[in-house]
Amino acid sequence: ATPLLVCPRAAGATSVATSPSTNEEGMNNGLTLFPIRLFMAAFMMLLAWPFAFLATIGRSETTVEPQCLWRRLVDVILKLIMRAMWFAGGFHWMTIKGQRALPTEAPILTLAPHSSYFDAIPVTMTMSSIVMKAESKDIPLWGTLIKYIRPVFVSRSDQNSRKKTVEEIKRRAHSRGEWPQIMIFPEGTCTNRSCLITFKPGAFIPAVPVQPVVIRYPNKLDSITWTWQGPGAFAILWLTLCQLHNEFVIEFLPIYTPSEEEKKNPALFAVNVRRVMAQALGVPITDYSFEDCQLAMAEGQLKLPVETCLLEFARLVRRLGLKPANSEKVLQDYGNRARKLEGQKLDLQGFAHFLDVPVSDMLRDMFALFDEDEDNSMDIREYVIALSVVCRPTKTLETMKLAFKMFEAEEDSAITEAELAVMLKTALGVTHLDVSHLFTAIDIADTGKMTFDKFRCFVEENPDFSEDYLYADNADLQSRQKQPSPSTLDVHATATSKTANGICPDFSPRDHDGTKDALLKKHN
Repeated sequence: ATPLLVCPRAAGATSVATSPSTNEEGMNNGLTLFPIRLFMAAFMMLLAWPFAFLATIGRSETTVEPQCLWRRLVDVILKLIMRAMWFAGGFHWMTIKGQRALPTEAPILTLAPHSSYFDAIPVTMTMSSIVMKAESKDIPLWGTLIKYIRPVFVSRSDQNSRKKTVEEIKRRAHSRGEWPQIMIFPEGTCTNRSCLITFKPGAFIPAVPVQPVVIRYPNKLDSITWTWQGPGAFAILWLTLCQLHNEFVIEFLPIYTPSEEEKKNPALFAVNVRRVMAQALGVPITDYSFEDCQLAMAEGQLKLPVETCLLEFARLVRRLGLKPANSEKVLQDYGNRARKLEGQKLDLQGFAHFLDVPVSDMLRDMFALFDEDEDNSMDIREYVIALSVVCRPTKTLETMKLAFKMFEAEEDSAITEAELAVMLKTALGVTHLDVSHLFTAIDIADTGKMTFDKFRCFVEENPDFSEDYLYADNADLQSRQKQPSPSTLDVHATATSKTANGICPDFSPRDHDGTKDALLKKHN
């Protein structure tokens, strides 16, 4: 199956890799269509600027002025100019299905899947507000056009920005249609449209009716998708503008009104809306997110195996709100407290007390990940190691230093082979791990002990130690770095394979074919 956030293509679409004759045709189009279309698009943006500038003069960021006749006229003109811009880019006609709700009926529009900067098309069609970083409004020309749609700005320099953003969304959503609709892509990142990833709760915290909106690009050649690995922004622009025609379909689904339970639980609200959108699109869903993909593909010295349970652990950490803002300080504090326990096992109540959270079903799920012997006990040191990997996946030595601090003996600051096995299998998220070859290679003097300094020197001299000493000695481990290249995979398998995105299991509610229960949950 294709990696959901990596491979730049979607189910039913052809890869951008083409035959020599197609490449030659594309080059010819690039020399003719691309510069013409790019010039026309830039011209349309320049043409739109004075209208947007006039409409934003004297405008307040906290109140909405009455929509007088001339402002409505400006709105129509800008929509026409933007439509002409997309027409110049090859989007000659756009298919619209369903009926867009009024702001009084659904203050928030949730769009998915998010796969490209071409997803700006619905924004220009509706002139809805969006959530954007505050720095965007200072970009010449573009900033004026952005400010016209009255976005909710997020500041990266303000530590309280996320909280302020949520409060502003709630304020607008409860204005009874006074503010424009807010258009939100709840996935929070671009995917290749092979499935829907976890929805972030921002659009669902206001607890108001939302209108799900699904978008499709049914081109035979997918040049649209822009993921975190694959063709860059300019390459995507070049390939798309070189196509004679680009298709775009937008479908407005029925308004989703939350139940009382969903109003109290934004995560449940988000899950149920996502399920409706996935069924409309005919694609799977997964309970994992962009952060999980970053964790799985992190370039640390410890490469996570395919069967790691750390993705499940990371999901539970997020849902329980256990990922600390100041991870370094919190991890050190956890490490000090865990060391004082000296390997003493904790039950579920003790685990909850250590984390200062109430016992819940999700906490039980997390506890089960560390209760290997199924005797209702766990070593809290393993939780701290796993949390360190999730919070700083590329800092292998920092995680191991913390692990050594918790496991080492006071008299010689050293650990045994068995303790090294526990540390590394926890950091990799696997059940069993043979570290005898690695331990022997580090413990040259055959003392049966190892200090962190010896481990660090060995890792610095052997940066690929996990591949050479762990994956080589554990045949059941499979490194992600050895997975097939996306270009060699069957693109049509993305929507039906058990591992729909190449990393995470398929959580699809297969109600339409009866092959899977609606509430299927993975336990490692």
